[in-house]
Amino acid sequence: MAAVDNLRFEEFGDAPTSLATNPDATTISIEDPGETPKHQPGPARGSGREEDDELLGNDDSDKTELLAGQKKSSPFWTFEYYQTFFDVDTYQVFDRIKGSLLPIPGKNFVRLYIRSNPDLYGPFWICATLVFAIAISGNLSNFLIHLGEKTYHYVPEFRKVSIAATIIYAYAWLVPLALWGFLMWRNSKVMNIVSYSFLEIVCVYGYSLFIYIPTAILWIIPQKAVRWILVMIALGISGSVLAMTFWPAVREDNRRISMATIVMIVLLHMLLSVGCLFSFIY
Repeated sequence: MAAVDNLRFEEFGDAPTSLATNPDATTISIEDPGETPKHQPGPARGSGREEDDELLGNDDSDKTELLAGQKKSSPFWTFEYYQTFFDVDTYQVFDRIKGSLLPIPGKNFVRLYIRSNPDLYGPFWICATLVFAIAISGNLSNFLIHLGEKTYHYVPEFRKVSIAATIIYAYAWLVPLALWGFLMWRNSKVMNIVSYSFLEIVCVYGYSLFIYIPTAILWIIPQKAVRWILVMIALGISGSVLAMTFWPAVREDNRRISMATIVMIVLLHMLLSVGCLFSFIY
């Protein structure tokens, strides 16, 4: 009888309850052979498309990172809404400044430094520092040039601050706004065009201006040739950052339009460089 009792079948409606009453019992889980596994490897993407996604920042890792970093949005009239634009640490700011000073061919500045957490903290203070660097260096240079002249009486030229601020902040906001609108318009015409967000474009332009801060300080050297050489160096570094960032976004467009877009970006940046130098001298 003992052997018969051991072979008795029982119904286990609830496995946790049965295990609690009979700790020595053993349960076996049998999967449905027709059930589809939860994780199946997807089809491999083409190498060309994968390269474009990596360059433009459209891969799945970026999407996951963006979804993971999403925060509850606040109304635009609240302080919390604008606080998110300045949520960046010192390491990120320094890393983005380093990326703007050392552009890497084939690497996208937005994907490497900006897309995970675009900010306005760095661009705002870079523009403000550049304004005061141009104004202070311009006054100091004028003082050193006329130093020793008996008829010279030093008077601070505060107009340099207003001129430099107008040029720099107008460029740092109006040009990105125009470029963002153009990319959005071309995106409606050509499906392969990738449009950056307005905040990302402002970030790129803001951090690209950092090279002009040490350049403006070195403008104290009273040699026009040296000043123009410094301008060309700063223009080459910052212009290459802009060109390498926005070329992947427009290269699938019409050849003439894409080339004209990059040329216009570089020309406007050249006008800014010349404008900063003339606001420094005069």
